[in-house]
Order: sequence, then structure tokens, then C-alpha cells
Amino acid sequence: MSLALKYRPTDLNSFVGQKHLIGESAPIRNFLNTQNPPHCFFFGPPGTGKTTLSRIVANQLKLPYFEKNATSLKVEDLRKIFNDYRNALEKPLVFIDEVHRLSKNQQEVLLPVMEEGRAIIIGASTENPFFSLTGAIRSRGFLFEFKKLEPKDLEKHLEYIEKMEKIEIEKDAKEYLILANNGDVRSMLNHLEFSIFDNKVTLESCKKIKPTALNDGASESETHYNLASALIKSLRGSDEDASIYYLARLYVGGEDPRFIARRLLIFASEDIGNANPNALNIANSTYQAVKEIGWPESRIILAQTVIYLAKSPKSNSAYIAIDSAIDAIKNGEILEIPHHIRDGHYSGAEQLGVKGYKYPHDFGGWVDQNYLAKPLRFVPVSEKGFEKTLNQWKTSLTNLSP
Repeated sequence: MSLALKYRPTDLNSFVGQKHLIGESAPIRNFLNTQNPPHCFFFGPPGTGKTTLSRIVANQLKLPYFEKNATSLKVEDLRKIFNDYRNALEKPLVFIDEVHRLSKNQQEVLLPVMEEGRAIIIGASTENPFFSLTGAIRSRGFLFEFKKLEPKDLEKHLEYIEKMEKIEIEKDAKEYLILANNGDVRSMLNHLEFSIFDNKVTLESCKKIKPTALNDGASESETHYNLASALIKSLRGSDEDASIYYLARLYVGGEDPRFIARRLLIFASEDIGNANPNALNIANSTYQAVKEIGWPESRIILAQTVIYLAKSPKSNSAYIAIDSAIDAIKNGEILEIPHHIRDGHYSGAEQLGVKGYKYPHDFGGWVDQNYLAKPLRFVPVSEKGFEKTLNQWKTSLTNLSP
């Protein structure tokens, strides 16, 4: 039996990580304590305990347990389970992996069962299934995010296995096992299992199995986060040489190129924005490319993009604007939508003496009319890069300041 299977947790006390879900007064623990779990949808990185927790729930509540995968699940399989337990005193727990891949037909079969409480449905996915599930399904369950396991949790688990298996794991080997497996406990245990020689695990034996620590996690020293932060701050400061240096540090350290590309994609919008709108297109193309290519060739693509972003004019107008609008709404600025811009032209507009919507194209591209019930300003005036051109265009069109 593999180490991953041998040391798979069987109760909450031996479960690794996810304290926000199973810790004292956390939701999953509370559900189990009350013996009344709702339908749940778990999502998060692989190897973080989604399947294991579903088994623990079934085991603790002593429920019949069925484990399925949405990619191969047949509607007939679901109907058989539900029919077999239609008149039973106990209801089954049906776990569905890759739940975001459920078809509309499969979801329609689940819906009445969830509504009537004839079974407990737990779905799991590495992707947030919110947008792939129908509103009816979502309203009958709860969405819980599983987070990447913390290095301290993984280290504690390794020390427990080291003691139980009577093996010796050298300190630097332990750090490498944690760093190289991206918060995935299953991957870490598989890596450990094939790195044991003469009841000992060394850094050399770990690197023979996995030569590069391609990860999206943090080492104990948090070098990962510090390097990523240094890269972004150097880009923001328009220092292309420093930016390339920190990119090289991330490359040599075996960082996942997709992680770097995601950071660049966010930066292109947050820190450059409309000062150079093309930056977002280039960053997005870079992200798509490195997903397919990987190291070592991705280093060139990322370097090209880093230099481009560093030399681009900078503006955080979009970042300021959306956060200002969100803050206003959270603080109670909920305005009634003017009748003339509602969908289908508000039927009572004539009785209220409200003029209809003016189609801007009929007026040369712009016409004076209200789109908010009262004036609000969120977008800061900026003359940076292409934003100056956008402001000039609006001013010439409207004869108003931007």
C-alpha cells in the first residue's frame, strides 16, 4: 500500500490543514456535530483533502458512500442510487469529483433529490464550480474553498510518517519535499515514498525523483513571496534590469512559469491599464503561451513581456475606480436606475413624464443625458500614456472635461 493511501486521514483529528473548515467552530465540524450536513461543493488545488473530507463525513455519520466522477457519470447510475434508497431509513452520500463538468441533464437529476433531502451531495473540483452549476443547484448547497496546505502542516505530517515508518528524513530533504510539491500532500507522500533508500531520505534522493521544484507555494523562508513582490515592485518602478533579475531568480529557483505569468497579467491591468491597453493583450498572450510551453523556453517569453511591462507608462486608474465604486456601494450608495436606460424602456416612463433613451449614435456619437440618478465620480483624471489620448477624444466629443 502506498504511503498516500496508508496515511490518508480517517477522522477530523488526523486531517491535515483546512482549519478554516474543520477547526473549532468551523462550518464542516459544526455540520458534523449537529449530524445535519448540507449539500456541499468543495474546490481548491489537488491533494488538499477534498475527497478525504467527503469520506470522513460519510464515515462519521455512518452514511452509505458512493464516489463518482462527473466525466464518466451516467444519469442511470444516479437514478439507481436514489431509487435504491428511496424508502430506506438512511440516505446516501454521493461524492462527485470534477463537479464543474456536470451536464445540464445530470444537474436536473440531482435537483429534486437535493431539494427533498433524499441524499447528501458533495461535489469537488480543482476549479471554482460556481459558474458551471445552475442557480437552482447553487442555492441548495454551500461552496467551500480548500486552500493550499501550509508548510508547517506538511512538515508535521512528514514528521509523523517519519516516526511511524521508522525512517530518517534529512532536514534539507524535508524542506525540499515541502517546497517541490506545491501544497499537495498526496504528491509529497508519493515523492517521499520513491525517495527512501536504506530507510533514509536525502536531498540527493529527492532530487533524483523530481529534479526541479516547480511549485506555486512558499518555502519556509518565504523567498517565493519576496521574489514575486520584488518583481512586481521593480516593474511598477519601471526598472527593467531589476525586473529581469528577479525573473531570473524565480526561474533558477524553479518557480512555476504559470504563476509568474498570472502575476504579470494582473500587473498589466492594475498598474498599467489604459496608459497602454496593449499591455493586457501581451500579458494574456504570454499566460496562454507558458501554459503550453513551460520551462526552459518560457523564460524568453516571460523576459520579453517583463521588459515591455517595465518600459510601459503606468496608471492605476482602473484599480482606483473599481475599488472606489465598490466602497460606495458597500457604504449604501444604491441608486435607482434611471427609467430611460432600463431594459426594454420602462413601461411607466410616459405616465411619469420621463423622456425616453437617446441613442448616442443618432447625435454624432454623444448626447447629454443622465446615466446615474445623481452625479458620482470614481475614475481619476490621468494624462499618462494613452489615457491622454482617451481624454482628448472624450473632450473633443463632449466638449466636457474627462
